[in-house]
Amino acid sequence: MGPCSGRGLRVVFQIQGGLSLLEGQTPPWLDVWTMDRDLSEDDSVVDLSFEAESPLAPPAELLERLPSYDWLLQGGGQQIFFPPLEAPGRSQEQRSWSSFLEHSRVPMVTEEVAREALLSFVNSKCCYGREAAGDLIIQELKQQTLCRYRLETFSESRISEWTFEPFTNRSVDGPHRGASPRLWDIKVQVPPMFQEDIKKFQVPHSALVKECHKCHGRGRYKCSGCHGAGMMRCSSCSGAKRKAKQPRRCQVCSGSGRRRCSTCSGRGNKTCATCKGEKKLLHFTQLIITWKNSLFEFVSEHQLNCPGELLAKAKGENLFKDENVVVYPIVDFPLREISLASQRGIAEHSAMLASRARILQQRQTIELIPLTEVRYWYQGKTDVYYIYGTDHRVYVVDYPERYCCGCTII
Repeated sequence: MGPCSGRGLRVVFQIQGGLSLLEGQTPPWLDVWTMDRDLSEDDSVVDLSFEAESPLAPPAELLERLPSYDWLLQGGGQQIFFPPLEAPGRSQEQRSWSSFLEHSRVPMVTEEVAREALLSFVNSKCCYGREAAGDLIIQELKQQTLCRYRLETFSESRISEWTFEPFTNRSVDGPHRGASPRLWDIKVQVPPMFQEDIKKFQVPHSALVKECHKCHGRGRYKCSGCHGAGMMRCSSCSGAKRKAKQPRRCQVCSGSGRRRCSTCSGRGNKTCATCKGEKKLLHFTQLIITWKNSLFEFVSEHQLNCPGELLAKAKGENLFKDENVVVYPIVDFPLREISLASQRGIAEHSAMLASRARILQQRQTIELIPLTEVRYWYQGKTDVYYIYGTDHRVYVVDYPERYCCGCTII
């Protein structure tokens, strides 16, 4: 007999105070609720009054363990499958950075461009006055070009887990049709490179039909609200049929002392939420494939006080792009900190993904990010604002003409 065949099963509940009840017996405190109803006619409905009604995972011993190849058992019944090892198929190329730098010129920010950028920024803010942007006197422009290194690693990971759904008498793709393929041998459509996605697939020949572990194959269970009675004590009169100190009968229950259970609409039982009343479940191995784009970014050091998180998102001019299944660290860039960042980023991604994902594509880029500090004078006070990125975004430290016009500043 299988571990969950259901034959010879008795459900016994231990009630507070030491009283034990067998399935189908009525607790004494239900006498008022059941009144003239005979619960013995509902013996085919399992009593789950003291259990959660949401779907539960089947016990671990119910299902056979998956084939033990290339996997590591994780918590929660999931299995992570190691990807096959693949050696890179190209050699590192020598680069001439002088040619890259010669053809990459970031336009200088003039005083006119600096003022137009500020005016555009002010116009986008409802609480910034335009007058100050037009009248302030620009005293000095400090310009610096930064380098931003970015590494993207597009990877695929595969895990498997047992899952189930109500069995509706459809054909079962089980072990009788052959052995299940290794998870990394299953061919799937890969999304466009560097676009994250998650997809789930049923592993071929892994399906099993089992009796529902929640309702034990009955398809329904006694309502937890009324304990199968279908009626409940009236909450308005507490079952007395009349409210205290009132001669008239209770209007809520029409003087019966009972009302229909709202949880089950008076039926006394509910359809099993796990098997949807089908009594059986189709268990199968589910393959979960996750495509992830891991990102590593580094911005070269600068002496200005513009926040680094703005520069990481700034629009830049592309200086260098390298894309392949595996990219090699940059070792000879004129700015040494960029070379070190490249080596660190590739090493981090390799260590992070080596044991649990397969790298499908890598892309590394170097961009030039212009940054300008604008020092200005307005109404006897000197202050600064910053222009960053090739699209001339503005960061203002303390704008001189700022007010509240009734809007909410978040």
